[in-house]
Amino acid sequence: MPLVSRLYGEGAFSSNDVKTAEHFCSRLNELFPDEKPALLHGDLWGGNYLITTGGLAALFDPAVYYGHREMDIGMTKLFGGFNQQFYGAYNAACPLEKGWEKRLPFTQAYPLLVHAVLFGGHYVRSAVEMMKGL
Repeated sequence: MPLVSRLYGEGAFSSNDVKTAEHFCSRLNELFPDEKPALLHGDLWGGNYLITTGGLAALFDPAVYYGHREMDIGMTKLFGGFNQQFYGAYNAACPLEKGWEKRLPFTQAYPLLVHAVLFGGHYVRSAVEMMKGL
């Protein structure tokens, strides 16, 4: 909601957009399964991943925080995603809760709102449309 308030204050969000965000936020606890917060990368997308010359995977440029692990999965899918091997290995090591694919768009609210604040443009409408989908 602090990002929504900022977007409203800058004129990027209307009062209806704020109401949409309030409704979206009021439903989050019932949407996501209860699990212990995980340490998240926070900016896990293809641009923050590489294979070293030694053949090892490396993640960099984190924006670390504790949250629901599906948040990192949502971020990976927001800008193209990783290959199926990544998601298979993740799910084998730490299985995701049933229905995670259906919740995926909702995990993208925060990064979309951040991008709306930083870059404006189509991110503003994308954030509102995603929250309306609830």
